[in-house]
This record gives sequence, structure tokens and C-alpha cells, in this order.
Amino acid sequence: MRLLRPLRARSAVLPALLAGLLLHTVAHAEEPASDERWVSDSLTTYVRSGPTDGHRLVGTLKSGQKVKLLATQGNYSQVRGESGDTVWIASSDLQDVPGQAERLPQLTERVAQLEEQLKGIDDSWKTKVQGMQETLDSRKNLVDELQARNQSLNEELTQAQSQLRDTQARLGDENKQVLMRYMVYGGGIAGAGLLAGLILPMLTRGRKRNSGWA
Repeated sequence: MRLLRPLRARSAVLPALLAGLLLHTVAHAEEPASDERWVSDSLTTYVRSGPTDGHRLVGTLKSGQKVKLLATQGNYSQVRGESGDTVWIASSDLQDVPGQAERLPQLTERVAQLEEQLKGIDDSWKTKVQGMQETLDSRKNLVDELQARNQSLNEELTQAQSQLRDTQARLGDENKQVLMRYMVYGGGIAGAGLLAGLILPMLTRGRKRNSGWA
């Protein structure tokens, strides 16, 4: 049996944070068939000619390489690689999800989608904040205008109250003057009446005397 190709260095992956966030989504989005397995990413994987540690090593499988599960015996699994060779590998060195190298394009695409969504959210919030700022500025201008109008009205009210007090004071003086005029006029009429009451009897008596002599 010809040897399988040596293990190559693992591909660079995204930061652990992004991988942790997206691993669950990708794993569930692409459920593998029941007989599909992938070589573990964590170590160099040697394969043997049989299902025990006593069988000779016949080569290695690449980290993350996709294989087909043929059978399981004890702690070993018989798999067929991409080359068509059938070998035995420790079951602990197999995993049910694609390796990091295979998931990397999916993770990268998902990260790009999330970044686009975040950009859309950011742009949306910027638009909302700008709208709220414009509304606040408009309301502030309205408040300033109302305050200025209120101050103007207060000044006009103060001026009107001052004019009212002046008018009331002048009206009081005029009422006093009119009252004095009425008092003087009434006193004059009363004096004239009194004088007429004194003079008329005297004139009447004088006429009677004159009538007797005639």
C-alpha cells in the first residue's frame, strides 16, 4: 500500500472569538452524512494496517482531511481516504465536523455577512441619531423662541401695568378735581338760593306797601 501524503501545516484561522461564535452555526448548517468523518485538527495522525496498536504504521492522514468511515473495531476505525486507500485510525483522532481548513471559507463568508449587518446597523443608528439631533436642535430653537417671546410679553405686561397705574393715578386726580368743582358749583347754587330766599320776601313786602299808597 502506498503511503499517504505527509501532514501539512494547518491553515491560519480566524481569531478564537469569531470561530467560537460561528462554529455552532456552521456545524448545524452542514450536518455530515453518517459515514463521513474528518481527521482531527489537533495532531499529526498516524494510520495503521489493522485495528490495534500492534499493527504497523503505514503512513499519515492530513489534518482536517475528509475520509469515509467503513467500520469500527475497539478503539480504531477503518476509513477510506481521498486516494482510495483503506487504513485504520484511532477513533479519537476522528471528528464529526469538517476541519478548520474546510470551515475557514464558510467562517470568512459568515464574518463578512456579520460585518455587513453590523455596518447596516451602524449606518441605521447614525441616521437615527442624526434625525434625533436635528429634532433636538429644532426643539431647542423653538424653546429659545418661546422664551424670547415670553420675555417680550413680560416686558409688555410690566409696561402696561405701569401705564395702568399712571392712568389710575391721573383718574384719581381728575375725580378729585371734578368733585371739587361739583362742590364749588353746588355751594354757589346753594348760596344763590339762600340769597334769593332772603331778597324775594323783602321785594314782595315792598310791592305790597306801594300798592296800598296807590
